[in-house]
Amino acid sequence: MNSASREIANTLSLRTPQRGSLDALAHILDSIGFKDFIGGTRDAEHALEIIKKDFPILGFDREFVSLCFALATGVGKTRLMGACVAYLHRVYGVNNFFVLAPNLTIEHKLKHDFSPDSSKYVLRGIPEFSQAPPILIDAENYAQTDWGSSLFSSVRINVFNISKINSEVRGGKEPKIKRFQEVLGEGYFGYLANLPDLVLLMDESHRYRASAGVRAINELRPALGLEFTATPLTETSKGIEKFNNVIFDYPLAKAMADGFVKEPAVVTRRDFNASLLQPDEIERIKLEDGVHLHEQIKVELSTYAAQTGAALVKPFMLLIARDTSHASALSALINSADFFGGRYTDKVLQVDSSQAEELMIEKLLKIEDARTPTEIVIHVNMLKEGWDVNNLYTIVPLRAASARILIEQSIGRGLRLPYGKRTGVTAVDRLNIVAHDKFQEIIDEANKSGSIINLQQVVLENTVTRVALQTINAAPVLESLLGIGQPVAPTASSAPVFENPLEQRMAQEAFKVMQRLGAQSGAKAVTTSALLEPAVQEKIVLEVQQRLAPSQTSLEFAVPPETNLADVVAKTAALVVQRTISIPRILTFPVGEVAVEYQSFVLDCRQLPWVEPSEELVIQHLRTNTQERIGFRRGGIKEKRLEDYLIAALVDFSEVDYDSQADVLYELSSQVVQYFVAQQHAPEYIREILLVNQKTIARFMYQQMCQHQRVRQTQYETKISQGFVSLKPSAYTATATDSIMPLNHMPSSTAQIPKVIYGQFERCLYLACKFQSNGERILASILERESLKWFKPTRGQFEIRYRLEHEQHEYQPDFVAELEGRIVMLEVKATNELSDSVVLEKARVARIWCEHASSHAMQHASKLWTYHLISHDLIGSNISLERLLTLESGKPT
Repeated sequence: MNSASREIANTLSLRTPQRGSLDALAHILDSIGFKDFIGGTRDAEHALEIIKKDFPILGFDREFVSLCFALATGVGKTRLMGACVAYLHRVYGVNNFFVLAPNLTIEHKLKHDFSPDSSKYVLRGIPEFSQAPPILIDAENYAQTDWGSSLFSSVRINVFNISKINSEVRGGKEPKIKRFQEVLGEGYFGYLANLPDLVLLMDESHRYRASAGVRAINELRPALGLEFTATPLTETSKGIEKFNNVIFDYPLAKAMADGFVKEPAVVTRRDFNASLLQPDEIERIKLEDGVHLHEQIKVELSTYAAQTGAALVKPFMLLIARDTSHASALSALINSADFFGGRYTDKVLQVDSSQAEELMIEKLLKIEDARTPTEIVIHVNMLKEGWDVNNLYTIVPLRAASARILIEQSIGRGLRLPYGKRTGVTAVDRLNIVAHDKFQEIIDEANKSGSIINLQQVVLENTVTRVALQTINAAPVLESLLGIGQPVAPTASSAPVFENPLEQRMAQEAFKVMQRLGAQSGAKAVTTSALLEPAVQEKIVLEVQQRLAPSQTSLEFAVPPETNLADVVAKTAALVVQRTISIPRILTFPVGEVAVEYQSFVLDCRQLPWVEPSEELVIQHLRTNTQERIGFRRGGIKEKRLEDYLIAALVDFSEVDYDSQADVLYELSSQVVQYFVAQQHAPEYIREILLVNQKTIARFMYQQMCQHQRVRQTQYETKISQGFVSLKPSAYTATATDSIMPLNHMPSSTAQIPKVIYGQFERCLYLACKFQSNGERILASILERESLKWFKPTRGQFEIRYRLEHEQHEYQPDFVAELEGRIVMLEVKATNELSDSVVLEKARVARIWCEHASSHAMQHASKLWTYHLISHDLIGSNISLERLLTLESGKPT
């Protein structure tokens, strides 16, 4: 890669195949002397002779230099387009681009992706376009301005679909774009064709191989044509022919292997025999199983969002209907009160030729928004390509089609990953095709030599009774002891320590102050042991007194004479030390500078996400239609200022530094509070809104803050940004009937262990947790027996990041335990994985983290940290923890 392509690739965070594509383009343009080529005769045949020295079998397939990037669906063709635009402008001064779409749907998507105000803007961060973004020209505005009078003043990106330039239009009339414009002295099409630096970018370029499309494109006479497609094939009378001009090929099988897209899976029931059923019965079973699967995935995504703090993804399912009449019948069925108890009424979108195209496109483009009610889309052969969504998880084909067509056309719409990368959670990373009647046929097709993919298999139990799933939110034991929230599986050992309401309030306020002490950085960063110092407790007492003073007289209960704030603070501090492990937050930051600075701006609160606070839950039983209501008391600590609810959530983002950014954070938070005040909500009601929605609103604010940030990158060093952090809440998916099992519980198969929720602990810092293997379960038993305390970290607990190629990933170890003389970080791996490069890289960065944590601990006479990579073969109930820790990657040290 040359320096320009490398800088652009880094700025746009291009993936490896995108970087390879840009590198190939840069090499070819350099070899043909593209700058001279633009201003010269533009001899395509001579350019091809030069290129063939590196690409011997290359051909152009056009009357101009035309190069194709064959990237699998979901890898990022549109972002590569943006990189090509940036590179051609920076290196060769190209100012005129023509982006061609095969239909109206893709045209809308491309205009959205090239718009600076779009969340998917493909040129974000490119310095040349930061102050003066490219002018976007389309069929709506091309005739309104004299573009010729500002020929080289700025970059212009034209976005049109092929029907707007095709010479063969209805009635034989000339397309509007070719008709004479007085201000230009010619038609706009002719104006474009005469530009010396016009570069043509063709999305889904396999759609422009028919004779009419080829003629229209050749008439544009671009200096360069770039083609983007996932299927570089053309169907002709002689059969399927491959493109001759592919310079970078990255097929779907490679994209799946590298983790850039979802893993597709075909779904059926166990012991299903289609020959014994009528077609309408098969359709009903597939439809119902698809909905059941969809509802399970909703729970899995909810659990993942709760575990990680990531944005909640609302999945939808796609039904492929036979024809318009079939689609309408399906829509009527799903909208009825009889279908799944009416849960999907008004949550269906029908997409076929009976619908207005503009309205259909508008609805389709909103399908990713969690606030959009649509959960089921029915289509009739209209969504083969170009509809880019990342929240499609379930496809149910209900029309006859060959296995090959089902594979190639259907899954392309659902391969994109909602979080941009694999999460490691199977349900979140998988696309399901419910195809009971085609199950074996699809598997056989996928396993053929030359198949574009290899499918997983998912077999559903053939049972009438479906087990409902639920998300179990597991808070740390400490919160239960302090009376914060309602714990999952409460036990006598997790009952609140303070029974008197005033003492409980004192303890919660004291805990809040202690968390703030832990959040101090630099020289003020301390470990939890500092909370036991008399001087520190005196300061905590004074601050709690100030917090309680304004509302003390309004308390409706009498203050017991024996209540002593100093005693409550001391007892709370002891609980914090006993029920947590002192974990510092360690960040990498530029020397002498704040890593990220946020500038003051006006928040756009029009789409502020929040839900109405409620004091009761409504539960309706579908079988009996009986209804019950459960009232509840909201947990959480009452903040003195309304803005503090948002500040507390904002500082959870690793890039937000409270010490240096407090003024901006309070200013932005005040804007949110004032927004609710303007809605004429009472202060206490606003407090309830912020308490319930603080994380959701903080994410909304943070997304806008990222548009107003300044990053300074010089040399880097490590910084203790917080002395200690609280344990993060965890969440698990379980069935409604699951019980919390003791550690000695062994299911009938080790494969069932990841589904079991374990609890009834004595030394674990959480009331419940799950294990991925039997080795983890046994190790937990050893820790429960021999450590002082232990826990399984949830996502976001540690700021440990490692790099794979050009992307950063988060690493959380399997266990952390505190012993008499040290704190250990443990990772359990199968013996054959110990030499894996990713495992070793995780171990390397974890040891670096432990070194810095130990340095911090030494300054405060606290315990040192060590990291241990343990082979699962070494773990047994009879082995001591100390012996296990002397083994590093299976070898004595």
